[in-house]
Amino acid sequence: MTWVAWMFGIMFFTLYIFCIFTVCIITFQKGRWVLGIIGIILPILWLIGAILPARKGSRYEINQQSAYGQQMEQYSA
Repeated sequence: MTWVAWMFGIMFFTLYIFCIFTVCIITFQKGRWVLGIIGIILPILWLIGAILPARKGSRYEINQQSAYGQQMEQYSA
C-alpha cells in the first residue's frame, strides 16, 4: 500500500471511531442505558439509541427543555 492509502485509511478510521463514540454519548444522555451497554458489542444499537426520542427526565431532555425555555424568554422579551 502507498502512503496515500495509509493516510486515507487512518483518517477514515479516526473519523469512524469519533462518530461511534459521539453516538454512544448521545445514547447514554438520552437515557437509553440498555442500548448503550449492549451497543458496546453491537454498535448499531448506539445509532438506534441516538435516533430514538429521549426518555422523560433524562439529561438530554432536561437540557433541551432548558434551551427551549431560554429561547422563549429571549424571543418574548
